[in-house]
Amino acid sequence: MTTTPIEAVDRALAAIARYERPDLEARLRQARARLQDDRVRLLVVGEFKQGKSMLVNGLLGAPVCPVFDDIATAVPTVVRYAEQPVVTLVRGDSRVEVPVDQLPMYASESGNPGNKERLDHIEVGIPRPILGEGLELVDTPGVGGLGSVHGAATMSALPTADAVLLVSDASQEYTAPELEFLRNAVAVCPNVACVVTKTDLYPDWRFIAEQNQAHLKEVGLTPSFFTVSSTLRWHALQTGDQDVNRESGYPPLVTYIRKKVLGEADALARKSTAHDVHAVIDQITSSLRAEESAQSDPASAQALIGKLSAAEQRAAGLKERSARWQQTLSDGVADLNADVDYDLRDRMREIVREAEEAIMDGDPTKIWDQFTKWVQDTAASAVSANSVWATQRARWLARRVAEHFDSEREQTLPSLQTASGDPLRSVRALEVRTDEKFGVGGRFLSGLRGGYSGLLMFGLLGSAIGLSLINPISIGAAVLLGGKTIGDERKRIVQRRQNDAKAALRRYIDDVTFHAGKESRDVLRAMQRDLRDHFTALAEQLKRSLQESIQSAQKSVKASSEDRSARLKEIALELAALEKVRAEVTP
Repeated sequence: MTTTPIEAVDRALAAIARYERPDLEARLRQARARLQDDRVRLLVVGEFKQGKSMLVNGLLGAPVCPVFDDIATAVPTVVRYAEQPVVTLVRGDSRVEVPVDQLPMYASESGNPGNKERLDHIEVGIPRPILGEGLELVDTPGVGGLGSVHGAATMSALPTADAVLLVSDASQEYTAPELEFLRNAVAVCPNVACVVTKTDLYPDWRFIAEQNQAHLKEVGLTPSFFTVSSTLRWHALQTGDQDVNRESGYPPLVTYIRKKVLGEADALARKSTAHDVHAVIDQITSSLRAEESAQSDPASAQALIGKLSAAEQRAAGLKERSARWQQTLSDGVADLNADVDYDLRDRMREIVREAEEAIMDGDPTKIWDQFTKWVQDTAASAVSANSVWATQRARWLARRVAEHFDSEREQTLPSLQTASGDPLRSVRALEVRTDEKFGVGGRFLSGLRGGYSGLLMFGLLGSAIGLSLINPISIGAAVLLGGKTIGDERKRIVQRRQNDAKAALRRYIDDVTFHAGKESRDVLRAMQRDLRDHFTALAEQLKRSLQESIQSAQKSVKASSEDRSARLKEIALELAALEKVRAEVTP
């Protein structure tokens, strides 16, 4: 009979209960709580109107996410297991349950345009077997594209995802933002798959699928690839037609989710649980074996105590601020903060250079709407790329710190699925003055002012040679100087607009840099605290185990031969019981 990870932890807890090691019991209880609370988070992402919501509904066999022909999803919808259908609106720390039939009012652009309700996300609970296995599906908004501000928010959620499905319909090949998103997703997420939808609507879907796979190969990506029809899937679910279901393309995708996504998560949970259980059992057995050695040969007890004392001092050193792992962590975080800040500022400087070149090409007010969108999307993309790179570096640093404790680095590490927030939410809009107009009236007055000066100047010169004030020369001069004055005024206004636009651009980029930098520093500080607390606890456990071993060895020296004989029998039984638990807990 296969032992579940939770059962393995329970057996280990029962086995060590007699040894009064609350620190080791706490470690196992944390592992148990992690197993109970852990969900396998599958992020469903894609551009606008690509069929993400229909894909989620097809996977679950229930109309969970609202689907409209012309209206998009407005708020991320998190679907997880529940005994009864329930919808919960999440806004900050506030959680409000609403009737299930009101879900479209909050999840779609028709009922909640632009997310005017300011919801962080919506949680939907339904009773479905695949969700009961621990799967959590997240239907993300695709408004604005993966290279937009909305795409940046989706990108920031990548470190928290266990798997990602990139959804794109069969109407066209992959776009550059989609390929860029895939590169970032593969960098921080263990499982990434591509799904081409709406194969029932486009006769050339096979050609599009082949082209998409070719594009993936060109950029060096090899994610799992699926083609599906949600319409056929829904028809198959309603009629029970297995042939139509196979034709829909869903069975391979469901198999992938069960075996690859859920299966690997379960294997990782078992491996992590086995590591925790084995580490705890090893610490108890090491103390028992030290006592067994001292009981068997009291003459060698002092030498053993000396070795254990030296090991205990080394373990105590792991808790000191001067410990190598502490230095590795502290120096690594300091370097990482500097590198992440430099990378962010370098990306922002490049945006400023390109944007200022565009501003100097002409009147910025004529292209301001397009220019503003480009700047916001480019800045959001840069912040997302910086966040992904910081996540990669942070995980690399965590593995370096873990090397000081255990060769099995991945099993020694705590969970580092820390998602950054949305720093762009706090950034002020990019705005420029538009009140200075240069219409017909302004041009007329400027021309009149310049023309009057020319008329007066050349008219007075003409009067010196006997001509009247108003003469052909003075009139021509008035026309020329009037036109020049209009041109100069137009250049002055355009130059002022350009300067105002550059100032507004720099204020916006400074605001983005400030908030994004603060967010990245907060994430790195949180990671540093998590790693520090985690490895300090490991060092404390090791020190406590060695202290127990020393005390046991010291007691054995004072024990009588009868007591030692009886104790050796007890130790043999205890070791056998612990080894049995250890053998039952396999990855």
